[in-house]
Amino acid sequence: MNVMKTDLIFPGFRRIPDYMGNLMLSLGHGYSAQALARILLPRRWRFAGTTRTPDNAVRLNATGIHALVWPGDDIHELIGKATHLLISAAPGDMGDPVIAEVGTSIAAAARNLEWVGYLSTTGVYGDRDGGWVDETDTLSPSTKRGRARMDAERQWQALATETALPLHIFRLAGIYGPGRGPFEKIRRGTARRILKPGQVFSRIHVDDIARILAASINQPKPGAIYNVCDDTPAPPEDVIGYAAELLDTAIPPTIHIDDATLTPMARSFYAESKRVRNDRIKRELGVELLYPDYRSGLKAVLESERN
Repeated sequence: MNVMKTDLIFPGFRRIPDYMGNLMLSLGHGYSAQALARILLPRRWRFAGTTRTPDNAVRLNATGIHALVWPGDDIHELIGKATHLLISAAPGDMGDPVIAEVGTSIAAAARNLEWVGYLSTTGVYGDRDGGWVDETDTLSPSTKRGRARMDAERQWQALATETALPLHIFRLAGIYGPGRGPFEKIRRGTARRILKPGQVFSRIHVDDIARILAASINQPKPGAIYNVCDDTPAPPEDVIGYAAELLDTAIPPTIHIDDATLTPMARSFYAESKRVRNDRIKRELGVELLYPDYRSGLKAVLESERN
């Protein structure tokens, strides 16, 4: 088999093995999980994923995913056969839905699983007034979503302690990539540069998320927690402005946050400001980011849209 680009982007990266009975079950098979599938499927891994609608299941099946509609389809047998498990499903008011529905089956299969990944969020750190955080910092989420993710992390950690589940937690920063970013808002004329002095966010390109997950699968470390973000936290208004420059269009006007009309969810994003460190993914996993800053990432997104 030809060496893929993925094999070349980690110094000393040992290849993820081709299919040798590996079955990845992705619970909540969304944007990030689909990017991981694009790495694993060419290596002849089997890949099953859950989605909420039959239409999405049809679309996923066409990409080589064995798709199931869940809740609905029975996934207990697949859990028992999986070698790897990725959880992307968002927690609800009652906690983590995967543990609630199939936690018993996962506990029974724990010793047969080689790797389990839980996709969380850097929102668990809360507001740090623009300061830096790493994986050793105390969690202090200030939003409902952040608190739900913190609680879900703890549920998974408790299950791992009870069952020796090989759990890895990935705290994702703001995700962008093809089909998800500022370009469409700018093209529609709806983009705004919301100004809140001192506000900074960390971000991550979806392809780098997939590569970080692949690196962890290749060298598992049960109990590990990884921040998944690029090297360059930046104010959101700078990102919108640069995207407009790439499109060679007028830079959207700046509006102070006090004067902006925002949905409660949109406003919650501005409730927290922090810079997230990513040293651990480099030190432990040998990851070299394809897109270490939003400028290189947005250029790549636009190029992919034009090709």
